Amino acid sequence: MKILNLYSCIGGNRKLWGDNHEITSVEIVPEIAKIYKEYYPNDKIVVGDAHEYLLEHYKEFDFIWASPPCPSHSDIRRCGVHSGQYKAIYPDMKLYEEIIFLTHFAKKETNWVVENVKPYYKLLIPALERGRHLFWSNFFIPEYNKKDKRKHDDITGNSTVYGYNLTKYNIKNKRKILRNMVDPDLALHVLNSAMGKSNQLTFF
Repeated sequence: MKILNLYSCIGGNRKLWGDNHEITSVEIVPEIAKIYKEYYPNDKIVVGDAHEYLLEHYKEFDFIWASPPCPSHSDIRRCGVHSGQYKAIYPDMKLYEEIIFLTHFAKKETNWVVENVKPYYKLLIPALERGRHLFWSNFFIPEYNKKDKRKHDDITGNSTVYGYNLTKYNIKNKRKILRNMVDPDLALHVLNSAMGKSNQLTFF
C-alpha cells in the first residue's frame, strides 16, 4: 500500500509495518526527521507541516495515519495548569479538523486513522479506545488487550524504548519523544485492521 504517516517523529508507530509498503512520513523538525531517516532509509521523509501536507496530498494514499500533537488535550495539561506548573492554552483543534476533513473528503477506498490521547474534556466526536490511546477511523479496530511493555513513568531521555535510543543525538525533549510513542504492536494491530477493513465506521 501507499501509506502516509503524519506527525511521524522518529517512527515508533511505523516500526512493525515492514518494508512491503511505500511509506511517506511527514515530520516538521529537521533533526527528528533525520533520526527517522536513519531508522527507515527506504521511506520518503518530508520535512514540513503535516496538517498542510494532508490537505494537499490526501488523495494519493491507500492508508493515512495521523497523530496530531496531544499536549493541549491531555489531562496532564489540565492538572499542570491547576497546580501552577503549566500555562493554560487553547486546545489545538487541528485534531478535530483532520477527523472531520478525512470523514468527508477522503476517498472511499482510503483507510484512515487519527490517533490521540484521552482528553481532559468530554469528546467532541466519539472514538475507539485501544490501549492508552483513542482512535478515530473509517474502519473498525478490534479490542487490543496486549499490555504495553514500557513502564511509562520510568522512561528517561536515555532509556531504550521499543528498540529506540536517543542518547547519541543532540535534540530536545528526548524523554517526551520516547514517552509519546505509540506501541509498535498496537500500531501494527491498527494497520492490520485497516487492511481487513471490515465493519465500516461512521462517527457523524
